[in-house]
Amino acid sequence: MVTNTALKTEVNDETLRQQLESAVVRFAGDSGDGMQVTGGQFTLSAALAGNNLATFPDFPAEIRAPVGTTFGVSSFQINFGSRVIKTSGDEFDLLVAMNPAALFVELKGLKAGGVIILDTGSFSERNLRKAGYQNNPLEDGSLSGYRVIGLDISQLTLDAVKDFGLTNKEALRCKNFWTLGYVFWMFANKRKETVEWLRKKFAKRPEIAEANIAALNAGHALGETSETADGFQGFTIPQTEQAEPGLYRTVMGSEAIAWGLATGARLAGLKLTFCSYPITPASSVLHTLSNMAEYNVTTFQAEDEIAAACAAIGASYAGTLGVTSSSGPGIALKGEAIGLAIGIEIPLIILNTQRAGPSTGLPTKTEQSDLYQAVYGRNADSPLVVLAARSPANCFDVAIEAVRLATKYMTPVMILSDGYIGNAAEPWLIPDIDSIKPFPVSFRTDPENFHPFVRDEATLARAWAIPGTPELMHRIGGIEKSYDSGHISYDPENHQKMTDVRAAKINGIAKDIPPQTVEVGPERGPVAVVGWGSTYGPINRAVTNLLDMGKTVSHIHLNNIWPLPTNLGALLSQFDKILVPEMNKGQLLTVLRSEFLAPAVGINKVTGQPFKIRELEQAILAEMEA
Repeated sequence: MVTNTALKTEVNDETLRQQLESAVVRFAGDSGDGMQVTGGQFTLSAALAGNNLATFPDFPAEIRAPVGTTFGVSSFQINFGSRVIKTSGDEFDLLVAMNPAALFVELKGLKAGGVIILDTGSFSERNLRKAGYQNNPLEDGSLSGYRVIGLDISQLTLDAVKDFGLTNKEALRCKNFWTLGYVFWMFANKRKETVEWLRKKFAKRPEIAEANIAALNAGHALGETSETADGFQGFTIPQTEQAEPGLYRTVMGSEAIAWGLATGARLAGLKLTFCSYPITPASSVLHTLSNMAEYNVTTFQAEDEIAAACAAIGASYAGTLGVTSSSGPGIALKGEAIGLAIGIEIPLIILNTQRAGPSTGLPTKTEQSDLYQAVYGRNADSPLVVLAARSPANCFDVAIEAVRLATKYMTPVMILSDGYIGNAAEPWLIPDIDSIKPFPVSFRTDPENFHPFVRDEATLARAWAIPGTPELMHRIGGIEKSYDSGHISYDPENHQKMTDVRAAKINGIAKDIPPQTVEVGPERGPVAVVGWGSTYGPINRAVTNLLDMGKTVSHIHLNNIWPLPTNLGALLSQFDKILVPEMNKGQLLTVLRSEFLAPAVGINKVTGQPFKIRELEQAILAEMEA
């Protein structure tokens, strides 16, 4: 299904612009070409132009692949426009290719008749060979199905910045901003905010800032003054009509999780202690929180994953909110410590920003790889709460809910994000924090009949006493404790009771979470598409498109992975077929079959790339007709 269709051609005094409801742009080049910066600045300009948007940064796993090779291609995709945007888009309308390798890797994603902006200055014989081309695509007719704008961007950039005294290497680093200026002209976007950003970014090197600004302006000026052979003069994108009034900003998933954790700690009346070891793509949460000391946030970079988890447990034992983060390989290393937190029943937030595996896998690529690990991945019967964020903005709410459940029920809570959610961005309606209901923690201060596993009858949560509280001295540790005293116990019946009560506490949380609802479509019918995590956007758009085509299909999306909502089994029983799209080999599928004997079928993808809307439409239609 074509996502972006030309609506009409608009003519004014100076330009002939093609008007689109929305557009998908992909910037691609070598990892040293600044494509992520370029994409970030274009995102800012699109947001300020009043567009809805979603982004997808896609960068290589290699720290520095050989220049000009396909292994080193870094790209940034943005889908923006006036309609509701839920994904970063399928096929792109515009591909910016800074070298042959970028063209080689990304051309397959450009729609027929789409626009390509090429840096012809980079199409040397050597670069063509490194990219894997046998012939020059600028000369062999292989690009005849596209609208090609070939510009010697390298030379044009050198000309634009020649007066700033830069070395040739420094001057060529400005070519991403020359290109950005040209693309700004193509979509009639403003340059002011990017100019301000450059001057702030390079305040200590003003000549670099001014050179990049000159390159930006030169690219824009060429667009204004040049004429293409077919009269094409760029695009017009209407402004968004916001669904809800208020103050918006773009937010990345990693930022939203960090802000949600800090907000949740404030709502609980606690300080936040974030203990982490750097790992891609989870490290950006640590980067964000490290700048939030003024909000009672302490960050600690540990020497390894195990130390990070144990430090976070110690922080919670001391009366703050302990949080640790990683990706799948690091979560595996934290496994014993997480089991300790489950056994001593202490609040702990574990953030898992999933990536493709197993082991090191594809460090910079996305996958829903760790649902099994989250729900089942510890020794013994060790249940904890598992929540899954569905989008960058949703990360904020999920983080707050994780803090609420962890502190109310004295349990570890794992948040599942992934590389796509963590690095992607979308508009976020900034909430009124004062309108969110607090859930303050009550520490045990009364010594009467105290022991560390005295429980609240309603929640089964044990008492939380801060070390140093008079007459409440106690110890906790990894060996099983007596239900009645908290002392070490090897009694078989006691272990049975403690195991049962820990499970009952987690299962009982199902009564404290919202009932599952249908996102779009009828509440009963022939087909329900059930998703979790970052598949939300493509599933929702695919199902909506199928509904518009007259098909009867529904979308159900889970935020609560464990425990599952109490009404989910009954809801699923209202549908003849259940389809479960996942970026894994069927992990939620296994859980649904196990818990509800649901007649579910998987739609699976493990390429390190998110689902495309078109892929899901085709897969859902095929299952509906089977």
